[in-house]
Amino acid sequence: MKRVLLFAVTAFISLSAFCQTTYKTVTDIAYRTGASGYAAERCKLDIYYPENRKDFATVVWFHGGGIIEGNKEIPNELKNSGLAVIGVNYRLLPKVKVQESIDDAAAAVAWAFKHIEEYGGSTSKIFVAGHSAGGYLTDMVALDKSYLEKYGVDADKIAGAFPYSAQVITHYNVRKESGIDPLSPRIDETAPIFHMRKIPFPLFVFSGDREIELYGRYEEQAYFWRMMKLVGNEQVYLYEFDGFDHGSMPKPAHEVMKRQIRTITAGRPIGR
Repeated sequence: MKRVLLFAVTAFISLSAFCQTTYKTVTDIAYRTGASGYAAERCKLDIYYPENRKDFATVVWFHGGGIIEGNKEIPNELKNSGLAVIGVNYRLLPKVKVQESIDDAAAAVAWAFKHIEEYGGSTSKIFVAGHSAGGYLTDMVALDKSYLEKYGVDADKIAGAFPYSAQVITHYNVRKESGIDPLSPRIDETAPIFHMRKIPFPLFVFSGDREIELYGRYEEQAYFWRMMKLVGNEQVYLYEFDGFDHGSMPKPAHEVMKRQIRTITAGRPIGR
């Protein structure tokens, strides 16, 4: 009886502490020093974090919009979950080349590694995620190590990556700039699948329902998942969210991501 009572009291205290977690948002932090013009305008981030907790996990989140539109966001589904979320703005086509957009994404991830401890977070628990164009940037930063190396960060230190419905061949708006039809595939150095490698962190490949996703997007994810497995990655997982199209699939994907981050940070085996 005493043991049961002690467990109940401990559980109550733990639940009370979680319920009392308060969150703070700091907006428009410049993640590039000395930037001017368009870079100064766009290269900013917001951080939402639990201000009375320590050693928390952080998600660096990239918005979608085809690399031609969109703005930084903190998804509602990721709030009040014990996580810090960093919403990132990055420069957009056609004002810059896609390599500069990727470089911005890397600079923002590097900012997280260099500054998250100031807010109470852990550098060993930094996850990278994004939807659509943001998923594309997630893949590029995680797989092409040269982008983070420029900022003195090893991409292998990422705790996990969650690309939501990402283009893994050359992005369609990059092809469009070159006069290539969106249905004509290309793979070059700007394509995530060009940079397939064995990675030490888990990768969760998310897609909406194959019948209502963007053209061929599920099939891209499935091929990417299979090839990443074939180059030796055991911790690569493919999810298809039945009944959800490209725009609505983040909602169930957020729930999976939160669950998997809890699993990873607790050191438990990853399951479906």
